[in-house]
Amino acid sequence: MKVCGVELKGGEAVISLLSYEGETYNVPDCRQQSFIISHSEATESIRDFQFAFKKLMEDYSVDKVVIISREQKGKLAGSATSFKAEAAIQLLDLPVILISPVTVKERLKRNPPQVDFDGLGLKRFQQPAFDAAYAYHNQHIFNVWGSDKTESESDS
Repeated sequence: MKVCGVELKGGEAVISLLSYEGETYNVPDCRQQSFIISHSEATESIRDFQFAFKKLMEDYSVDKVVIISREQKGKLAGSATSFKAEAAIQLLDLPVILISPVTVKERLKRNPPQVDFDGLGLKRFQQPAFDAAYAYHNQHIFNVWGSDKTESESDS
């Protein structure tokens, strides 16, 4: 199964692909590391982002998208642009899972990656997106959903 981890911050969607096949994790090469959404108030910008994101998911045969959830209110709230990007991703014909940063931390603590991040060929700013994809794979593999079923899955 190939998963795309996504961290939405400001007007940017940082991504990392991670697949799990035959008890082995693989970080495939990807032509893009992030998407910049400029002029988010323009409908065309959001449509362009959605088209580019969808094309990338199709080209790399991604099975699921895992987005790190953000606070909706308060000091640490996500930006309006990040929520627009999330909505655009959720409207694709792919399962989209929202995973909380706390859940990601718990899964990484329980089962840390057995490889140095620097050896994966990813940029440092992609680590949260990679961590989200890795945490989702661990939840899926070990069926560790527990009572924290805040991760919402939307099958379009």
